[in-house]
Amino acid sequence: MLGGKNKDNQFATGGTTLLAKSVEITGDIKFGGTLEVEGSVKGNVFAAADSDAQVNVRDKGLVEGEIRAPKIMINGHVTGDVYSDKHLELAAKAVVNGNVHYKVIEMVKGAQVNGSLVHIPEGEVAVSAPKAAPKVAPTPIKAESATNT
Repeated sequence: MLGGKNKDNQFATGGTTLLAKSVEITGDIKFGGTLEVEGSVKGNVFAAADSDAQVNVRDKGLVEGEIRAPKIMINGHVTGDVYSDKHLELAAKAVVNGNVHYKVIEMVKGAQVNGSLVHIPEGEVAVSAPKAAPKVAPTPIKAESATNT
């Protein structure tokens, strides 16, 4: 390869999306390529299992929801479960409040996981769209009339 670089350390094909520090997203994100999270995501983040998609949660980044991607690098905060089919890296400032499902994990001194570490056996796929929350029918509100007597 040109320059002797390892393919796993390069950006994923499909382009790069940056959620800057001032960006707040409420809702699920489905992506391809590389997703760089410096801002805040309140929702699930997921990519197709058969892709080389990558999520990078930077040191000031926050995700409140599940992350499902083949390659994940966390150096910020995640509140929710994490699923990686290929490679998961937890950097020194990483804080994960949830279970971590991985095939290959790299964890640096200082990283925190407040949950279980679950190895995904060879041949199993963990990266797929998260299950949708069950729909709840709205409760009708009864209007009461007030009378003055």
